[in-house]
Amino acid sequence: MNFFVLILSIILAAIIIVFFFRTRRRPAREELNVSPPLPARSPDAEFAAEIGPSVSVPPAPAGQTAPELPRRYGEDRLVLLARDPHWLFAYWEVSATKQEEFQARYGPEAWRTSRPVLRLYDVTGIKFEGYNANSYVDIPISEEADNWYLEVGQPNRTFCVDLGRLLPTGEFVTLLRSNLAHTPRAALSELCDEEWMWLEGVYRSMLRYQFGISSPLLFEEIAARMGKEVIPVGIGSPVILPPMRR
Repeated sequence: MNFFVLILSIILAAIIIVFFFRTRRRPAREELNVSPPLPARSPDAEFAAEIGPSVSVPPAPAGQTAPELPRRYGEDRLVLLARDPHWLFAYWEVSATKQEEFQARYGPEAWRTSRPVLRLYDVTGIKFEGYNANSYVDIPISEEADNWYLEVGQPNRTFCVDLGRLLPTGEFVTLLRSNLAHTPRAALSELCDEEWMWLEGVYRSMLRYQFGISSPLLFEEIAARMGKEVIPVGIGSPVILPPMRR
């Protein structure tokens, strides 16, 4: 009897021990079965910094600067431009060769004793030959200048300018001659283009017809009204729409 009680006690203790360990280990297993948290959702749009290739810009060498445009090109040139109806702008370059030619012809001291001058010619309506200008005016300039603004105050006129030297004797020696420049108008033009006047009559005649009239009949009526037998080439057939109902 005692032996049976002992066996029963051992079995009961084993059951208690197993139950105790199962209850202690269950949270650990549940923790192992928990799925890991989802990662944060990536944004739908990618930034340029993320997808763009990395570009490395080499540093500029120390002491090195960007090259500058040359101030002179060694060419003889004089350009005249119209800035507005009342002002012109001229820029030029005189080469060393041109200066040497001047000194060879008028003496080694001629350049130093002469003065630089811009001679502005009004050549409106004529073929300028260098001596037949409508009028001219001399404009003294500085020795170091290579451009100059010229106030003419005469809209709708044509001008030309010479760059030269004024000798002590009063003689003007031309070094360079510019292109022709025309100042724009300062008011509306008095000219009317008659090629555009007949279009108003076309649209007035179109309004007289009902929808469905053929283009040849329309052009014949327009030509009769204007006293013309031929309609200018290049004008397409107008599309006549029915009057809108309200």
